[in-house]
Amino acid sequence: MPICAMWMRTAARTMMPLNRLEREVITDSMLKVQSIQASLKEIDGSKVPDIDEIHSCLKSANSCFRSALRDGSSTKKQIKR
Repeated sequence: MPICAMWMRTAARTMMPLNRLEREVITDSMLKVQSIQASLKEIDGSKVPDIDEIHSCLKSANSCFRSALRDGSSTKKQIKR
């Protein structure tokens, strides 16, 4: 089980909604991870020790960020009609 899955299961019980700044920081971090993933595709994996573990870690981090954004719904004000 990925570390983020265990963390999200525990955190979901106590998680407060994310504010706008937190959502922006998580989104920015997620985009950085995705950029690193794309950059590593250009490298010969045989020249980097444990490249598969690096890819797995980045994939897990990206998944955790997505889960945090999905599960930590923002604190938007509801519009009264």
